[in-house]
Amino acid sequence: MMRWMLGAVISLAAISSALAGNLDAAAVNDAARPAKQPASDKLNAAIVKLQILLDRARFSPGEIDGKLGENAQKALKAFAEQNGVASDKTIAPELWDKLNAASEGAVLVEYKITDADVKGPFLKELPGKLDDMKPLKALSYTSPLEGLPEKFHMSADLLKALNPDKAFDKVGATIVVANVPARRELPNIARLDVDKRNGTLKAFDQGATLIAFYPASIGSPDRPTPSGTLKVTSTHENPVYHYNPDYKFRSVKSKQPFDVQPGPNNPVGAYWIGLSAQGYGIHGTAEPDRVSKSASHGCVRLTNWDVRALGEHVKRGTPVVFLDAPTDSSSEQRRKSGGRRASN
Repeated sequence: MMRWMLGAVISLAAISSALAGNLDAAAVNDAARPAKQPASDKLNAAIVKLQILLDRARFSPGEIDGKLGENAQKALKAFAEQNGVASDKTIAPELWDKLNAASEGAVLVEYKITDADVKGPFLKELPGKLDDMKPLKALSYTSPLEGLPEKFHMSADLLKALNPDKAFDKVGATIVVANVPARRELPNIARLDVDKRNGTLKAFDQGATLIAFYPASIGSPDRPTPSGTLKVTSTHENPVYHYNPDYKFRSVKSKQPFDVQPGPNNPVGAYWIGLSAQGYGIHGTAEPDRVSKSASHGCVRLTNWDVRALGEHVKRGTPVVFLDAPTDSSSEQRRKSGGRRASN
């Protein structure tokens, strides 16, 4: 039985009385399956619940923002395919039931802000260019309102909507947050598939069963992601970013190599999974809201919390297959071949 230990679940009435506005925490916890597909740009109580349930089930919607956007739809489709349920413009009752059955406990809970959440040190401003990051001692958060949402896999806008008129820099203050696990448990990972066309990363076990799903930013026209099969060579929490002038990034003026110090706002985020091609890896980002919506410099970019969950369970030597074709037919071929796949 899965336990969600980020905070004590309080009564719905108590949560509700603490909130105001259109997004009510009690409504989120009690949300029923939406009969129609909600607008992708509108906050919706049922979608907040859906995203948290997907996150718990290891089908990451990326940043939990309460909107049925591209990443939430990708995660829902992958969950539907894994469970043999048809995926269309509505959220099938069977899918909703399966997600609710996959975990227990309220999806929103109270959390008391700690000293560690507010003490910093914080950056006054995150530089927009790599050259300007060189002198900084750490690429820290810019405020508690950046760190707290990431701690709970949320967008800052959703956190503020759930906590109107609340201060996020006061120790002991109580706020409402997504009830997601602080550390993820994953079965043994036998293979990773990076789908360059659809912007996703999938983790499979030895029996070719999909055990985790993540939206991803994958390469760019001027620096594409590799093809074929690579292997995991290393994992690093809080990595130092090493800039090589051979990369020839257009936005970098320096002709000399330099380092950017660790932190969640480091160019490769808070976690790095090294791959068997020089300079390539799977890593985090300072912009979780841009995952799968923007290009990368050839690497595979996930949210900081997703890549950490992956990195803590993947082993050196694990194959990473880069797919240039849709995964549906590839998955069928793998099933027929008992989960083995040749390099493409």
